[in-house]
Amino acid sequence: MVQRANAEKVLVIGCGMLAREVLAVIDQLGLDHLELTCLPAELHYYPDRIPPALDKAIEKARGDGYRNIFVGYADCGTGGQLDRICEKHGVERLAGPHCFAFYQGLEAFSRVEEEDMTSFYMTDFLCRHFDAFFMRPLGLDRHPELIKDFFGNYEKVIYLAQTDDPELEKIAKNAAKLLGLKYERRITGYGDLAKGLEKAAEPVA
Repeated sequence: MVQRANAEKVLVIGCGMLAREVLAVIDQLGLDHLELTCLPAELHYYPDRIPPALDKAIEKARGDGYRNIFVGYADCGTGGQLDRICEKHGVERLAGPHCFAFYQGLEAFSRVEEEDMTSFYMTDFLCRHFDAFFMRPLGLDRHPELIKDFFGNYEKVIYLAQTDDPELEKIAKNAAKLLGLKYERRITGYGDLAKGLEKAAEPVA
């Protein structure tokens, strides 16, 4: 457990898809001076909307008196635009291209990235919200014949498990069966998310 006496508050502005995991890491590591606010998880579908939403969130946080801010996002498909917002405000973000990378650990991800090109990643969050994030938005609950159109180029579902939860694994296995794909589970825990939050918690020099 990390203990820091009289540490100044740090606001983590994170992706809504990471809320449960960020809070779990904060609790595990005793990072009590980290506070969390999240942008909507639905922005996962619209990466071009993440940078302007983050820009507004940082400006609001500054207005609320937060001096130390950390961005709980990887690049997340923004093509470097998120980094420009971070540079503008002098804040740092989670390292890596996306959460699927930092959950596995960036070094580990670099070793499997090419091999996983035809794999569909799921996380604890995406298992919990599979219907809301995939079935209904893509219309697969009404038109299962579209599965091949959306997932025809995939070969495997890889469940990156943050926790050892049989119910979530059951959802991931059922998703693989529904999509007609092979199945693999990798127990990643929180990976480099924990390292990123520990770094964010360090006192400002």
